[in-house]
Amino acid sequence: MAAIESIREKFHTGELEYKKAGDICHLLGVNGRGGREEVFRILRELEEQGEIVRDERGRFVTPAKLGLVLGTVQGNERGFAFLLREDGDDLFIPPRALNGALHKDVVFAKIVGGERGDEASVHSIVRRGLRRLAGTYYKEKKGGLVVPDERKYSQDIRIVGGVRAVSGEKVLVKIVNYPDGKKPEGEILEVLGRSGELSAEEDALIAAQDLPTAFPQKVLSEAARAAREPVTLAGRRDFRDELVITIDGEDSRDFDDAVSVSKSKDGKYYFLSVHIADVSHYVKRGGSLDKEALSRGTSVYFPDRVLPMLPESLSNGACSLNEGEDRYTLSCLMKVDEKGSAVESELAEGVICSRNRMTYNKVTAILEGDEALRREYAHLLPMLEDMKALAGILMQKRDRRGSIDLDVREAKIVADGENIEVSAYERTISHHIIEEFMILANETVAEFLAGYELPCVYRVHEKPSEEKAAGFKAYLQELGVKADFRPENVRPGEYGKILEKLEDGELFRVVNRVMLRSMSKAKYSAENGGHFGLASRCYCHFTSPIRRYPDLVVHRLVKLAIGGQAGEAEQMAAFAARAANECSNTERRADEAERAVDELYKVWYMRSHLGEEFDAIVSGVTAFGVFAELTNTVEGLIKIENLPADDYVFVEQKFLLKGERRSFKIGDSIKIKVAACDIGTRRCEFLLAE
Repeated sequence: MAAIESIREKFHTGELEYKKAGDICHLLGVNGRGGREEVFRILRELEEQGEIVRDERGRFVTPAKLGLVLGTVQGNERGFAFLLREDGDDLFIPPRALNGALHKDVVFAKIVGGERGDEASVHSIVRRGLRRLAGTYYKEKKGGLVVPDERKYSQDIRIVGGVRAVSGEKVLVKIVNYPDGKKPEGEILEVLGRSGELSAEEDALIAAQDLPTAFPQKVLSEAARAAREPVTLAGRRDFRDELVITIDGEDSRDFDDAVSVSKSKDGKYYFLSVHIADVSHYVKRGGSLDKEALSRGTSVYFPDRVLPMLPESLSNGACSLNEGEDRYTLSCLMKVDEKGSAVESELAEGVICSRNRMTYNKVTAILEGDEALRREYAHLLPMLEDMKALAGILMQKRDRRGSIDLDVREAKIVADGENIEVSAYERTISHHIIEEFMILANETVAEFLAGYELPCVYRVHEKPSEEKAAGFKAYLQELGVKADFRPENVRPGEYGKILEKLEDGELFRVVNRVMLRSMSKAKYSAENGGHFGLASRCYCHFTSPIRRYPDLVVHRLVKLAIGGQAGEAEQMAAFAARAANECSNTERRADEAERAVDELYKVWYMRSHLGEEFDAIVSGVTAFGVFAELTNTVEGLIKIENLPADDYVFVEQKFLLKGERRSFKIGDSIKIKVAACDIGTRRCEFLLAE
């Protein structure tokens, strides 16, 4: 370790800049074979970490000396790519400037100008991004090729070994070599089925994201042992006599959260109890179960299956807050005033016994006056009415502080084998009740840890970048919508007011979409950066530890704090930072897999509607066509050559495809006909029905 630090420091001071490996050994006074090999190993390691690169003469130098920028390649099926940077705008990479880099590779690049000053050329590849890919195998005279399903990966893979496959089969490939100027070489790990079959296509998407589908036996055994442990009070608060219920979806099987609400005698306060499954009691830090949970990071949900973060004996068993069963909880008890503020709060380890397993549909029906259900659940009526009233107060509080309530439409996909139904997911008053209660509990816990200056895994949503906010403001001005915010320092309330003014108007949907595109993606961080979308100064995830690892870390920190072990909690700071970074990555992986599989199911569903006409809205415009979204959330492309003949110009800043006779912009209502459904690309193609 000392050797690598010494060499790293000498690069920073400039002593080793522009030196070849042999010269570096000489300068360090290293002569023996073993010593030289160790120096070469350290140089390779520093290269892999992106701390040094080689110039055109093979000399080692820090990237800054060459004016290089670090980023991740996002490929395109047409050969070009973009360099995505954490700090800075994306850069365009033409095919000739990729220099062997492929989709998702981490690279150093040099900004070389171009027509718009945003063109880059890849200097060196720091590390390869995709090592495993799914695709279709094709036999050739000499060996065979796999055409990747990921169209952004612009190279076919030459097969040099592994499992035998037949032309037309869907396979999983491990890339083993990247010969200069030639196709990547790979070995077939697994045959997944015939290309074009629903199950094979889905398995390929899951395998390509390297999502684990089975638990190691050691992990299963540890979970089973933990699940057999009997529930006892053991110094915990006894909440079993309280009226506590769960409210979840019809098909939910793991219940993280249970809630209880009552009012003070004078009617001025609500007592809200949010009881969360005490997963940390069963998943001990550093064990096999814990390591597996961290590597997964999150449960992943598909229409026909779930890949859980924890084995079923815990996720659906001992940890799940099942009706009529004693369960361990970490409970957030809050006294909420008429303005929606938690004026008092307490965190406690407890035991509950859920009185009823309620569903969103049932609770909504009860609150909307379903007489049969109101009689059946008469014992819950006063509490459900109080829950509705409290949720309304909490929503108003968030509105006042500027929380942004984006209308993000989600798909509800019901799969029974290859029989699939797709519709828009409906959010009702019961969804709002649980959402508001969980947000308040998450804020309360984050503020508790921040108040004691203890480590935390925060849920951070950064404000939009100045460039994106400026683009959004310019777009609003084109629409004639007043926008007073400053792009360099936009506040949540300023975005919230824009949507509020447009609510129920014809511009709401289009502005909602463009606003969403201007915003950053939420992530986990050990630093409190606030949550822009919720207009929250301090936020974390606490309420879903069965399915999210960050929540489990937060639980451990809270329990140490309330147990008088703040010193031990402080020692978890480095782990909290590591967990935040890893869980942001596993969340992205899960999101990509869920989105891809949902698209597959949507396209499979639309195959039975070929030739049919639907109402749609324009959801996106590009230089090559118009995207349209149906009311069931399915999206398809109308290629520019299939639009009415015209001289179209793509006006990027206005999200507009402008012609002399006809123009298309986001939010326009149109009628489409389903023309084609491509299972391989997971894309629908539409035609205008007009």
